[in-house]
Amino acid sequence: MPSHTTRLRQLLDDPEILITPGAYDGTGARLVASTGFDAVYIGGFEASASLLAQPDDGYLSGAQTATRIAAIAGALPGVPIVADGDTGYGNPLNVRATVRAYERAGAAAIHIEDQTWPKRCGHMLGREGNPRRGHGPEDRGRRRGARRPRLRGDRPHRRTHRTWN
Repeated sequence: MPSHTTRLRQLLDDPEILITPGAYDGTGARLVASTGFDAVYIGGFEASASLLAQPDDGYLSGAQTATRIAAIAGALPGVPIVADGDTGYGNPLNVRATVRAYERAGAAAIHIEDQTWPKRCGHMLGREGNPRRGHGPEDRGRRRGARRPRLRGDRPHRRTHRTWN
C-alpha cells in the first residue's frame, strides 16, 4: 500500500478532478472515506467550531489542528489528508514548525494562506489578504519556511497556497 503522500501524488496526477470533502473528526472522516472519496480535507473553520465553539479567527492553534489530523490519520491509514494550515501561525519559523507538526501528524498536504494577522476564515467578512497577492516579504518567508522541513524518506508532502485577493 502506498504512503498517504504517494497516494495523494497519484490522485493529483490523475486527470480526474480530486474532490476532498471536509471532516472535523474521525466519524466524519470515516463517512467521507466510506462514501467513496479518496481524500479528506480538514478545514480550520470546522475544526475551530467543533473543538472550541469559536469562529475561525485565530483561536485554534496549529497544535490543536495537528492533534485532529493525528486522530483522523490514525482512523484512516493510507487515506490522504489535506489540512488547513491557516497562515502558518506566524513567521517563517512558525510555518516550518507547523509543516513539521502536520507532517508528523499524518497530513499529506497543507495549505498556507496569504492573509494578514489576525486572520479570519476565508468565507467570513473582514478578511484581509496580502495586497501583493502572495508575493510580499511575509509570504516569501512563509513559502521558504514551508519548503525546508524534510522529515520522511518518502517525498515530502504537498504544500498548497490559497489567496483571497
